[in-house]
Amino acid sequence: MQALLSFDQAPPISAPLRFFLTAPLFAMLAGLLILYSGPDAFASRWTPAALALTHLITVGFMLQVMLGALLQLLPVVVGANMARPLGLARVVHLAISAGALALAAAFLSYEPLLFGAAVLFLAGGILLFIGSAGCALHGIAASDPTVRGLKTALLGLAATALSGALLAIALGGWLPVTLLELTGLHLGWGLMAWACTVLAAVSFVVVPMFQLTPEYPRWFARNFSFTVLAALVLWTLAELAGWITPALLLGAATLVTGAVFAGLTLRLLGSSKRPKHDASHHLWRFSMVCALLACALWLAGNLVPSLQLWPRFPLLLGVLLLAGCFMSAILGMLYKIVPFLVWLHLQNRGRGRVLAPNMKKVLPQSRIDRQLLAHFLAFALLTLSVFWPAWFIRPAGLALLVANGWLLRNLLYATGVYRKHLAELETDSGKPDGP
Repeated sequence: MQALLSFDQAPPISAPLRFFLTAPLFAMLAGLLILYSGPDAFASRWTPAALALTHLITVGFMLQVMLGALLQLLPVVVGANMARPLGLARVVHLAISAGALALAAAFLSYEPLLFGAAVLFLAGGILLFIGSAGCALHGIAASDPTVRGLKTALLGLAATALSGALLAIALGGWLPVTLLELTGLHLGWGLMAWACTVLAAVSFVVVPMFQLTPEYPRWFARNFSFTVLAALVLWTLAELAGWITPALLLGAATLVTGAVFAGLTLRLLGSSKRPKHDASHHLWRFSMVCALLACALWLAGNLVPSLQLWPRFPLLLGVLLLAGCFMSAILGMLYKIVPFLVWLHLQNRGRGRVLAPNMKKVLPQSRIDRQLLAHFLAFALLTLSVFWPAWFIRPAGLALLVANGWLLRNLLYATGVYRKHLAELETDSGKPDGP
């Protein structure tokens, strides 16, 4: 896989960085919302604060980072060059950021106009990205697992955006639909067809490359995205038809596929050739453990109906999946991708005249380790808040705010290193050659 990477096709560094730098701001807003709402944020999955909090993380944090990563990976990994990547990044970033803010405000106020604004911004930004990525991928054979996974993920993103738009329009009072059923479909497609599939497609490249592990088994990488997509399509048809038992079995099959991915990733990480495991390695392991726990909890809830009726059940699932699994994996990727991008672009600009700084100097390990501890503390407090919200919810909000403020500080530090060395390169290029 690594032999296929084409670093000369990388878009300008500011294209993905604007997404990466914005994502922590939305997680910080989530922390502020928890501090403001207090125990009401975890009173139920359906409270305005809980819904706003969920979408600040899924749209404001996760979607931002994933789109930024795809802007970089599509041309570099699969040779899918997107037209005018910097202009595309500017428009999509602005639309996603505005839409995420409008959606969070809409859930807190239930103002129809805010739901309408959220639909316009988010649907516009996502459709523009999918259209550009689809055109870039057109004609590229889906023989490679990463290409196949990214194509499937874009379909999952389209389905997630469509179901989310319908829900927002319905909440705005403009469309009579069955909210509970559509919410389940929105969650299923968003978590599995989009988030899990794009995470897997990216991990097929970044886990072996950055963690020095063996490649994923060919049989798994080749069939993962198709299995998830097929199971989700059949599950959706069963849900819409009202076939309860087939829907449960197909939902379980989809979840088991995700659990196999998590288990295989853990096994590969255990075979890493790195002499010392760094923060990114620990984050990936923690992410996959949380994914397995979430899968086990969901399956237990379907085997023991009384557990699923427990009001805290969906909240615990949400904390495990969002804060534990996806946010941890995203942190693990950011702490490898951002220093690598800084090194790569400086190396290309230097053209051998000036060596780019080592990746460990772009973002020192000590800075990463401190933020890692803050993230783990935030997760622990969020988990405790599920059971004892009155005691732990506000400390959890403060920890989430601090952890992501620290993340933003680290990313800005790496950006500062890039700007400093770029200025030195430009100064050096202006000097005359020779004595």
